[in-house]
Amino acid sequence: MPDEVQMRVHGSDNLPTLVYLPGLHGNWRLIGGFREALAGRVRFVETTYPPTLTWSLENYAEAVEASLARMGITRGWLLAESFSSQVAWPMIDRNKFSANGLILAGGFVQHPFGWGVRLAERVCGDMSFTLLLRILFGYAKVSRWRFRKSPETHRAIMDFIEHLTEEERLAAKHRLHLVAANNACDLARNVKLPVYALTGILDPVVPWYWARRWLKKTAAPCANIKSSGTPIIMCWAQAPRGGRPGGALDERAAGPVSSTSS
Repeated sequence: MPDEVQMRVHGSDNLPTLVYLPGLHGNWRLIGGFREALAGRVRFVETTYPPTLTWSLENYAEAVEASLARMGITRGWLLAESFSSQVAWPMIDRNKFSANGLILAGGFVQHPFGWGVRLAERVCGDMSFTLLLRILFGYAKVSRWRFRKSPETHRAIMDFIEHLTEEERLAAKHRLHLVAANNACDLARNVKLPVYALTGILDPVVPWYWARRWLKKTAAPCANIKSSGTPIIMCWAQAPRGGRPGGALDERAAGPVSSTSS
């Protein structure tokens, strides 16, 4: 697989554009249910990263920008899941892609527990691929009951596991290394765009309470912190002059986003 970002576009270019950047897993295989929830309301751009072991976060940002440019997509909202929050901050700072705003899905500025990320990196490196598959297939059996009302979600999980490779396991380990070493605080302090944070009430990977504390203490005043089951929705930064935070995307997508659990 060449070292470039792959992208697929769903929806008319007359709709607000939402660019999905995946989490540690690095691909679009687990986002299908969310995409279907937004069908007809946004132009949904989904992303898959290559299993590279050499890219920096800046390289990730450059590659995403290059793929968007090749597709003629120059403006839109960024939806950055977990790891990709670390890609979104340099993208906004570089301003090669004109972002209307940023939505963090389990995202962060600097991970609140760096030691936990380093531990996860070590475990990911030491665990055999065979053992990883056994664990994931075990989770898939549990998820059949958990997502019994959403069989397409269970099918997506099975599809993800069946296409998982040793190269992607090593790429995930590399991404953990990038997260552990990164501190995007200086970049985040300069962001003038509206930023939203979506998280489950219980998120053991990126505990939202500590991530929110940094935003409230260091960044622009945090407002409209709402909790309605899952996920929790937090709004950070100032609304653009003359309009509400989020604009057209906020009006069109708020329903499906707020009703989707992570």
